[in-house]
Amino acid sequence: MPHPHFTPLYLNRRAITIGMLAAGTQIAAGLSPSSGSVLPEQIRLGAYDPEGYFSDKTEYSIEHLFLPWENVAISSLFDADRYAFERNRTLLVTLEPWTWSTSERNTGNALLTNISGGAHDTTMRSICGVLAALQSPLILRWGHEMDNDNGQFIWANWSPDKYIIAYRWMAEIAREMVPNINLMWSPLGTDGMEAYYPGDDYVDLIGLSVFGLQAWDRANYNRDQSFAEIFAPRYDRAATFGKPIMVAELGFSGDAAYVTSWDNQLRHLVNRFPSLVGLVYFNSPEVYDWPNGFGRPDWRMEKRITTVAD
Repeated sequence: MPHPHFTPLYLNRRAITIGMLAAGTQIAAGLSPSSGSVLPEQIRLGAYDPEGYFSDKTEYSIEHLFLPWENVAISSLFDADRYAFERNRTLLVTLEPWTWSTSERNTGNALLTNISGGAHDTTMRSICGVLAALQSPLILRWGHEMDNDNGQFIWANWSPDKYIIAYRWMAEIAREMVPNINLMWSPLGTDGMEAYYPGDDYVDLIGLSVFGLQAWDRANYNRDQSFAEIFAPRYDRAATFGKPIMVAELGFSGDAAYVTSWDNQLRHLVNRFPSLVGLVYFNSPEVYDWPNGFGRPDWRMEKRITTVAD
């Protein structure tokens, strides 16, 4: 769930892994652009991994990067593409519609006004011009977690109808310029996310976010939550649209037993979640404070086991 101030593009040319399911998991052949009903046979694995911790792994097939759409070196995408192409990986590009700078124009209302007035068409076309020249298979995730009301994303304050207009506008530019691109519509997965669905013609697959923080669970529920408890209602909402589903952002942190439990759960997902086609781990510290003083959990593989009070 990055803010661009914390994830410069040059840090995103990294390998893809989630350090789990390594044994016995096959990688699917890939997604069919605009197919809607074509599902890979197995769950694909990937990660956002800005430190390159898993750069030597070969069994993972999705590389996730985050990109603000202004004031960034777009040409760096070519470096990410070379890195992914050499490893036979799909690029999942989360395009965040804001700038590096904090200014009055970088607000939700200003952004919406500029999109509806065509002021960002050139921005989007510039990015898509580079995407069209890349070699790797592409998934574009624009304006994610629009149903998340925690204040992190300026586009999450829009009404559903206005969000849909903006998403469709950007999707049409992407489809025009990059015909083989896969478009990911990516809510957090909350109750009411359905209102933001832009329509079957604008969605190739759906991405959801799932983060498990043991300390949060115990403070709010007096017990540990499982992956399925968090994911299942989000999956069930998304599954009504009949599209392939990915966990576009996955992270969990707690004591050794908690982490082991989540790892084990992720080995047995196909039967319960038949439309699930991918898991993409967020191998980085959180970049936005959790509420009620829980700060910024560290989801990294080597840091996710922590001491949690009973």
